[in-house]
Amino acid sequence: MSLFGKWFGTGGGGGKGGKAPTPQEAVQKLRETEDMLTKKQEFLEKKIEQEIVTAKRHGTRNQRAALQALKRKKRYSKQLEQIDGTLSTIEFQREALENANTNTEVLKNMGMAAKAMKTAHKELNVDSVDDLMSDIMEQQELAEEITSVISNPMGFGDQCDEDELMAELEELEQEELDRNLLEVEGTPDVTLPSVPSVSLPSGPAKKREEEDEAEMADLEAWATN
Repeated sequence: MSLFGKWFGTGGGGGKGGKAPTPQEAVQKLRETEDMLTKKQEFLEKKIEQEIVTAKRHGTRNQRAALQALKRKKRYSKQLEQIDGTLSTIEFQREALENANTNTEVLKNMGMAAKAMKTAHKELNVDSVDDLMSDIMEQQELAEEITSVISNPMGFGDQCDEDELMAELEELEQEELDRNLLEVEGTPDVTLPSVPSVSLPSGPAKKREEEDEAEMADLEAWATN
């Protein structure tokens, strides 16, 4: 059984029962494996740092211990490189599996849509569609004709010729003009009396003037005596 077979619980022939995992299950397993290897990376990086510190601390004073620390650091580094390569492979496989799963879902939905379209078109054909469109156009034209008749501004039974109306109006205007001319021609000439150029005094004013003249005469007579 391969390493991937151990991770996914499958072996040759599809594992126990011959049932392969679903794409979703396989993607989940790959994600779990990535998480596990990432933690392993962090552990090895810490171990490498510790071995470097150990080697520096012993140095030439304890050369044997320093060399042992460097050897362990080299093994940890090799394991770290292997995990890096494994993570790259798993990431590539996961992305390919996710794309395949997406394509599968897309194709499944497209197949369902194609079946639904086939069912929708089952009772239709080109001839029936043409007939239907012809009926729709015919009814549309009929509706436009009805609307045009209903919206006609002419009244019911009151259709008049505009030229006749204009002629009648001109006749009425001519009759009115003739009547006015006859009234002007039949008016007799009337001579008005002339207005006197001197206005006559009224009765009380004339009497007052005569009394004044008498008083002036008496005054002159008295003055001469």
